[in-house]
Amino acid sequence: MVIDLKRCIGCYGCQLSCKAEHGTPPGVFFARLLKQEEGHYPTVRQLFLPVLCFHCDDPPCVEVCPTEASFKWPDGIVDIDSEKCVGCRACMMACPYIQRYFYDEERYYFSGNGATPYERVRSQRHETGVVMKCNFCRDRVMAGKEPACVANCPTVARYFGDLDNPTSEVSRLIKERGGYTLHPEIGTGPAVYYLPP
Repeated sequence: MVIDLKRCIGCYGCQLSCKAEHGTPPGVFFARLLKQEEGHYPTVRQLFLPVLCFHCDDPPCVEVCPTEASFKWPDGIVDIDSEKCVGCRACMMACPYIQRYFYDEERYYFSGNGATPYERVRSQRHETGVVMKCNFCRDRVMAGKEPACVANCPTVARYFGDLDNPTSEVSRLIKERGGYTLHPEIGTGPAVYYLPP
């Protein structure tokens, strides 16, 4: 994935579409938007940094998982098998990007303990006592669609494609615009690149 920081306007479209797609509980954001101000009056500007699981080439979360619940698909997507997860949270401690969440108990957006149809559907999708994270909307990708955050970005600031293909749009953008990853010094090889603002 490539995220163009010049195009990102901090609208939270990625975060909201991700929540709608996955039905994540309160406080769980597979896609987050970090904001920061820089400069001094009168030349102040806001910077936006969308973050999600970076689907690393060498994911430390997979290495430390004692039950092999955290794993990497052949296409490079890092995922969690909720049936194997025992909730030890070793993967959360190993993730240098803080992109995993432990779902300890049912939490609802609305009062009435899940009385709304949305709450009933969501509670059936996620098991308690396990870790959860972004999986690049793997079901959508396997169906030939883009991840929800990419498909719903109103400024087309997100691009999804094959980083291993040098002729793909994402590879071209990284090369032409000087794409970079967050914290390359860690050595995990993130698969999410940023284009400078």
